[in-house]
Amino acid sequence: MVRETKLYDVLGVSPNATEQELKKAYKTGALKYHPDKNHNNPAAEQKFKEISHAYEILSDSQKRQIYDQYGEAGLEGGAGAGGGMAAEDLFAQFFGGSGLGGGFGGMFGGMNHPRGPAKAKTIHHVHNVSLEDIYRGKVSKLALQRSIICPSCEGRGGKEGAVRKCSGCDGHGMKTMMRQMGPMIQRFQTVCPDCNGEGEIVKDKDRCKRCFGKKTVVDRKVLHVHVDRGVRSGTKIEFRGEGDQAPGILAGDVVFQIEQKPHPRFTRQEDDLIYQAEIDLVTALAGGTIYIEHLDERWLSVDILPGEAIAPGTVKMIRGQGMPAPRHHTFGNMYVKFAVKFPEKNWTDDPLAFEALRKYLPSPEVVNTPPAEAMTEPVDLEDVDANSKGFNGAMEEDDEEHEHPGGERVQCASQ
Repeated sequence: MVRETKLYDVLGVSPNATEQELKKAYKTGALKYHPDKNHNNPAAEQKFKEISHAYEILSDSQKRQIYDQYGEAGLEGGAGAGGGMAAEDLFAQFFGGSGLGGGFGGMFGGMNHPRGPAKAKTIHHVHNVSLEDIYRGKVSKLALQRSIICPSCEGRGGKEGAVRKCSGCDGHGMKTMMRQMGPMIQRFQTVCPDCNGEGEIVKDKDRCKRCFGKKTVVDRKVLHVHVDRGVRSGTKIEFRGEGDQAPGILAGDVVFQIEQKPHPRFTRQEDDLIYQAEIDLVTALAGGTIYIEHLDERWLSVDILPGEAIAPGTVKMIRGQGMPAPRHHTFGNMYVKFAVKFPEKNWTDDPLAFEALRKYLPSPEVVNTPPAEAMTEPVDLEDVDANSKGFNGAMEEDDEEHEHPGGERVQCASQ
């Protein structure tokens, strides 16, 4: 004798209805009142939710037993009133996840939220690559550990026919318990003690000797990751279906994210390369040749013309010697930022050398001199420790690497 029949009435069946009769009633009602077939009809949508709610309760043997004995009050706090699976999810699960547009030939437009089979989580890895390898391109062989379906038992966990669904929890792995607390009935879920939450029961002697009943084993897989020339940091390379496996779900994916390693000579900005070149004062003023080792082991010969007067912080451009552009045959540019190394203090004590410098170097355009009537006071210059507390960094030059003045004439040749 059932306590109440509201859920049975919603489905239009008797309290003694079999599992097949419940399924038939749900299928008929769900297809009739589905929102995709009843646009702009809130009443039909509400009816669809009520039918789904009733079937979810009555199709679960444990929930149905509680409902028959205690009514909906006994389901409070669980998956009864208001909780549980969403109506659309239940519909998709019932019809195999294909929705109205799939398993029933697209009879009225398909689900609003189509859902496919469950899938294992994606495995993410960071692949650190040198700038040389990005410049030239390479194929990396990366070993991956993943879980695969046990080939010995084919994911059953034991001998064929020896694994059976746990009757204590009906294969759910969780068991609903009831506890009387005065006039109130408390309902809670706990791990099924009969199957330890596995949902299945197999005797120890019948368990698979390779996976010990876990259904999966650890496997080592080598993947070939193609690092394209000029690939950018953050680019993701995906291997579909090469991740973890488990019975009843789709194999997961593996995603490698390319990250460029720091480089000792070059800084990369998109398709351009920035090179810091230190030259001495004589080369900066009188000219000379500097050599730059490129990423493919070529050496670039760069001529600084006499009288070009490379000032500290000057930026020059070498066209087409940057990074290869992804998916193109063009190259970025190389920007050379110069630092000029001055002679050491007291580099000479020959007064003729200073006279020669004054003779050949341009005179200052603006000479800051006091007026004739002004009194002057001699003072001495002292060396300053750049790390001292009083030094505020006012003498530091701007090291902004993002400003690239237009390329000036630079002669370069590959060797």
